[in-house]
Amino acid sequence: MGNQDAVTGNTQEPDNPKESLNLLTSTQRVIKEALEKLGYPEAMYELLKEPLRVLTVRIPVRMDNGEVKVFTGYRAQHNDAVGPTKGGIRFHPEVTEDEVKALSIWMSLKAGIVDLPYGGGKGGIICDPREMSFRELERLSRGYVRAISQLVGPTKDIPAPDVFTNSQIMAWMMDEYSRIREFDSPGFITGKPIALGGSHGRETATAKGVTICIKEALKRRGIELAGARVVVQGFGNAGSYLSKFMHDAGAKVVGISDAYGALYDPDGLDIDYLLDRRDSFGTVTKLFTNTITNKELLELDCDILVPAAIENQITRENAHNIKASIVVEAANGPTTLEATKILTERGILLVPDVLASAGGVTVSYFEWVQNNQGYYWSEEEVEQKLEQVMVKAFDNVYQTAQTRRVDMRLAAYMVGVRKMAEASRFRGWV
Repeated sequence: MGNQDAVTGNTQEPDNPKESLNLLTSTQRVIKEALEKLGYPEAMYELLKEPLRVLTVRIPVRMDNGEVKVFTGYRAQHNDAVGPTKGGIRFHPEVTEDEVKALSIWMSLKAGIVDLPYGGGKGGIICDPREMSFRELERLSRGYVRAISQLVGPTKDIPAPDVFTNSQIMAWMMDEYSRIREFDSPGFITGKPIALGGSHGRETATAKGVTICIKEALKRRGIELAGARVVVQGFGNAGSYLSKFMHDAGAKVVGISDAYGALYDPDGLDIDYLLDRRDSFGTVTKLFTNTITNKELLELDCDILVPAAIENQITRENAHNIKASIVVEAANGPTTLEATKILTERGILLVPDVLASAGGVTVSYFEWVQNNQGYYWSEEEVEQKLEQVMVKAFDNVYQTAQTRRVDMRLAAYMVGVRKMAEASRFRGWV
């Protein structure tokens, strides 16, 4: 398948204006600053700025027309000082090694922020699943597991769904791993179908986590959720569920967008109608003629703006035009470091991606725990546990931002990196 408050000590602005558009470089920059604020030596940054290991694999797949196509895949394991690495696998034509590295670091930070016994991992295959058949996707999924099987497992590295991967792909991967290892291994992978040991609440977990962060942010700003005006950029898994949760809670979702454009209604959109009409890739705006651009959507007058699409959407070019009181990042890296600084100085509360989107890895952890103990929880139990974890994490990051007088992104990185750095120090690595 980024938080801020109007305080000083903000994330530094990169010297090179293009630098923060590179996910890996901008991630390393904030990690360096977080470690310096926490008093760690340069050697700790040298250890944590790159994954401990990155595997590049070549996967031959026989296509339906009889030809063999060879795909390139990656698996990055950032740091396993705390515990096994954990992170999704994305199928996308624009997957790069640097992106996979950066996202593995982010998974480490997310695990630290919500206090899970994990380090970060990430995987990806350069492919376009939209142009592949069901059987071709199965062969590719199984081939990837065969290629990385020596490095992964329930106590080593636990994959999960990410962009353009889902519970069916996780099921094929689990089955292939179980064949190789010759025992059933439900804990090898998360995001599985319920029938194969998946957890209730996993599909909606990321959106639930974002919803909890929105509620906590609104409390800090003294705004009621009922009647609050919400704009959601992106109508995929996270964006569509989030829009539904906001709508059901009484908020007015005044704007949504997909890859083809955006819809706006100051009185609130009919989210149930839009969900019913969208296609299998989450697009719905093509059905309408009175659309606006994504650029216009981001600058709408609203209480809460949720970028839930792709990276680098709020930059120094448009950060001064953002009218929201609160920005909650459901996507990976939607706000550049320069824009983070501008929003913070303007008094906008920015809830960063590594905190806001940590609901997915939290419920993945719940799934792994349930697999390991062979005892499964109800959806109500999962949601209750998720709420406890996310509220505690939000409060921890917010208080760190206030007491250290730094922006919320830097505060989240400080909270996220601390446990990993301590574990590495106790092991004697640094």
